[in-house]
Amino acid sequence: MSANPVAQQGVAGGRHGVDLDSWAYFGGEFVRLRDANVNIATHALNYGTGVFEGIRAYWNPAQKQLYGLKVEEHYRRMERNCRLLKIRLPESPAKLTEITVELLRRNGFQQDVYIRPIAFKSSLAIGVKLSGLEDAFGIFMAPMGDYIDTQKGLHLTVSSWRRLDDNDIPGRGKLTGSYLNAALAVDDARSAGFDDAIMLTADGHVSEGSAANLFMVREGRLITTPVTDAILEGITRRALMEMAGDLGIPVEVRTIDRTELYLADELFLCGTGVQIAPVTQVDFRPVGDGKVGPIARRLQQEYIAACRGENERYRHWIVPVYA
Repeated sequence: MSANPVAQQGVAGGRHGVDLDSWAYFGGEFVRLRDANVNIATHALNYGTGVFEGIRAYWNPAQKQLYGLKVEEHYRRMERNCRLLKIRLPESPAKLTEITVELLRRNGFQQDVYIRPIAFKSSLAIGVKLSGLEDAFGIFMAPMGDYIDTQKGLHLTVSSWRRLDDNDIPGRGKLTGSYLNAALAVDDARSAGFDDAIMLTADGHVSEGSAANLFMVREGRLITTPVTDAILEGITRRALMEMAGDLGIPVEVRTIDRTELYLADELFLCGTGVQIAPVTQVDFRPVGDGKVGPIARRLQQEYIAACRGENERYRHWIVPVYA
């Protein structure tokens, strides 16, 4: 296992930046990130015609091992989402998993890592369409610890921006252009002093966070919004539902009203980036007693242990990177 100074010293470019000397995968080859470039006339840059994924790998210092989390499951979701934009991935999810593991090895990371695969319409063309265009695929990655502070509890606000309807731009697919919806909401929220935003559907029900799924706890039951309420079909969301069942925590999938957010015993966001992020205030109202709740904390601890290869029950979630 090589020790890469990029992996040990962090990255340039500020918080969650990337190092141009790190290894990437682009055009079917392993290349330095500085050489993985696109033209300004690229269709996806002009029209948002791309599909991406967010995958994490977790370093376990005691085991001297890096574990990729649900890597092939992410690529299976990406393959499905690419159908929305008529994009064809260059390899199967299993092969893309192998490529990702090799890319992690080449970078020699000995810390937590965020992995970003992206598939997009690469033709140099002007015109709003999907058919008759070339596709391209790439992967890059960078060290990343906690994307946000997952310990102190977040203060969220219900955004005035609504989550796009499935018949507008489908939220269940991680489409590059659709994240403008999230960017508008989260930027307004942070400018007003909040940590993030909660999005409502077009008919006024709770959808999810700006870029994360949402769970609510009421009377010991874990409740989350259905995929038909304009949410991303979250892999972390599904993993937590599996884990809650194993822990004997009842899980309910149903529509959530906005005012229920103010009555909840606990709230938390979940996703690859945010992991499990407890919410302790919504619109200046405390959630429960205003502290991180016991169910969120337990799931948080169990989930991170599973990601780091410390829970045998969930070994099927992870793939070791180093031999």
